[in-house]
Amino acid sequence: MSRLLARVRPSARRSAIVRYDGELLHLDLAAPPTDNRANDELIRFLAETLGVARHRIRLIYGRGAKRKLLEVDVSPDVLREWLDRQKARPLQDRSE
Repeated sequence: MSRLLARVRPSARRSAIVRYDGELLHLDLAAPPTDNRANDELIRFLAETLGVARHRIRLIYGRGAKRKLLEVDVSPDVLREWLDRQKARPLQDRSE
């Protein structure tokens, strides 16, 4: 299990990774912050970009906040490698 700190901006035009600053993953989410829709989109988007099933990502805290702590059922090395790739990619490529 690995933990991931994220800062989200709901109601964006599309879901995308904005940047990773070495500590915090900044994301735009194409869902409003109502009825848990932004949290659902966060989990869906991360699962898709990480290549894991949605049930392997769990929101630990931050349900009603922009800052969130997530637990991801992958090894710390796999998550660190994925985050390093996000840091190195140009913005337009980060949603893949």
